[in-house]
Amino acid sequence: MSVRRIYVEKKPEYAVEAKQLLHEIRHILLIKSVTGLRLLNRYDTENIDPALYERCLPVVYSEPQLDETYTELPDGGAAVFAVEYLPGQYDQRAASCEECIQLVGQCERPTVRTARVYLLEGDPTPDEIAQIKKHVINPVEAREASLAERDTLQERYETPDTVETLTGFTALAEAELPAFVRRYGLAMDAADLAFCRDYFRDEKRDPTITELRMIDTYWSDHCRHTTFLTTIDEVSIAKPRVEAAFRHYLEARREVYGERAEKRPVNLMDIATIGGKLLNKRGETPNIDVSDEINACSIRIPVDVNGKTEDWLLMFKNETHNHPTEIEPFGGAATCIGGAIRDPLSGRTYVYQAMRVTGAADPLVPVADTLPGKLPQRKLVTTAAAGYSSYGNQIGLATGLVDELYHPGYAAKRLEIGAVLGAAPLSHVRRETPAPGDVVVLLGGRTGRDGIGGATGSSKSHQRTSIETCGAEVQKGNAPTERKLQRLFRDGSVTRLIKRCNDFGAGGVSVAIGELADGLAIDLDKVPKKYDGLDGTELAISESQERMAVVVEKENVDAFLALASAENLQACPVAVVKAEPRLTMRWNGRTIVDLSRAFLDTNGADKHIDVTVAAPQDYQKTVSGGFAENCKALAADLNCCSKRGLSERFDSTIGAGTVLMPFG
Repeated sequence: MSVRRIYVEKKPEYAVEAKQLLHEIRHILLIKSVTGLRLLNRYDTENIDPALYERCLPVVYSEPQLDETYTELPDGGAAVFAVEYLPGQYDQRAASCEECIQLVGQCERPTVRTARVYLLEGDPTPDEIAQIKKHVINPVEAREASLAERDTLQERYETPDTVETLTGFTALAEAELPAFVRRYGLAMDAADLAFCRDYFRDEKRDPTITELRMIDTYWSDHCRHTTFLTTIDEVSIAKPRVEAAFRHYLEARREVYGERAEKRPVNLMDIATIGGKLLNKRGETPNIDVSDEINACSIRIPVDVNGKTEDWLLMFKNETHNHPTEIEPFGGAATCIGGAIRDPLSGRTYVYQAMRVTGAADPLVPVADTLPGKLPQRKLVTTAAAGYSSYGNQIGLATGLVDELYHPGYAAKRLEIGAVLGAAPLSHVRRETPAPGDVVVLLGGRTGRDGIGGATGSSKSHQRTSIETCGAEVQKGNAPTERKLQRLFRDGSVTRLIKRCNDFGAGGVSVAIGELADGLAIDLDKVPKKYDGLDGTELAISESQERMAVVVEKENVDAFLALASAENLQACPVAVVKAEPRLTMRWNGRTIVDLSRAFLDTNGADKHIDVTVAAPQDYQKTVSGGFAENCKALAADLNCCSKRGLSERFDSTIGAGTVLMPFG
């Protein structure tokens, strides 16, 4: 058999994870019939030299001082089952194993697949085993795996030659549009779809499915903040003090925009940002760094570097990942901090500090009382903390403040926030407008199906079935690759080659590359893939993580590729900047996207709303009970507990950059 299998288990004194899971089964699921549990990691490896395999067993697959290894599954379990990631999901354990074998053997990378094997001891019933499987298998990311040996690890993929053209789209009547939105699971509404239909009527053709998916992504609330940009036509305010504040906003608009104020729409985004614009207009924020790159908030500061004052850029950014973390807590929280890092990183700054503030319902509520279609709060709380801390600790990011707020309102959807600070010498950062002939290089990780529909998914309404159907929307973080990107971008000789940069957040190629210039010709055949079988639409909108889109001049491409290779980062030219303001994509030799920049920049059909602000009730706090009783209630409130166990999952000492240590 060409596939070699090994099982790795922690020695009893180090089997902390197995002991913790057993405690959860017995004391949270209340299944007392399970008296013991063993947890093994299973590795299947193909295309590896036998001598190299034996050499890697004690240095890659296991640590002899901590682990036991078996070539056969141990006997003795009352029930045995295995769990593996869904096809297309990133498996960090397998990827790291492959890379380490390649480093040890200086050879071609083998193929590795992993699974976790659970051996239950005792006398659990079939219903209890099903409960345990439900507890450890999140259908969004994983499935039960076969226990049988495998002849090969190679997967067969069927890839169509072209993408579908939506024949008849331009002939859709108004009454047919809502059904079309539902059929294709679009985030846009019927008005946006009508706007698209009219555009393609003017183009005298029907769109491809790739074009429609790309537009849906481009105009999603996540990417274009549709809710905050909705035009407010009429405002009625009952409370005089609130009305006075609104009038103050209108006066600020007139000062900032002058004669253009009457023509500019009033919306929540303008209300939120008018203060900064007003200070800038008055010249009171001279250190604000203003550019066409909007990756993170950026200010210029003087820094004492070994007794010499230098101009530096300080960037800060926060990111929410509420929806992804709600349906897949580990990956969602990991890419919350990963995405927060990538924004200032794409601005060529080194991210050195983070904090995490989250919101959850009561994690002590029994699992049986979980809302239908939701994961248990305890599962959300513990797994999200594991995901965020795993990513931050691996990448080497000091995390200071870690806090979690507990309130019943978070039962519907969790709050997951990551905030970061980054800095770089101003001399390292070059920001210029891309010119025709410039080349877009895709740098970093490969593209897979993870993250497809993430931007549109977080813009939709969700129901009980969402947890089973939205798995592809959650990106899988790859911290070691992002660490390499950080190292590369600390080199001024690298960053000074970059005219403009975007990270691959929501929207994938469509947005990350699509926003870099007005005119772009993108060749999807050049996009590196994690595996075969991806079609043009998937390549265009996949949000696979740890990727950067970098604009460099044509004559600097080879130098940039060489510098990336020195950091063991894959870099491939995938697009060229064009003079004509159109965005085109080719796949399999065919043009599957050809859109006007003016159309894309409309952000869809105009949205309008009238707002009535009711008078808020006067705040009155009533206290019942005696002093001792209220002190006990306060002490019992989860929001007053120390949360030290949560905070200590996060390394606050990495890089010796922490001044104030948590807990003194």
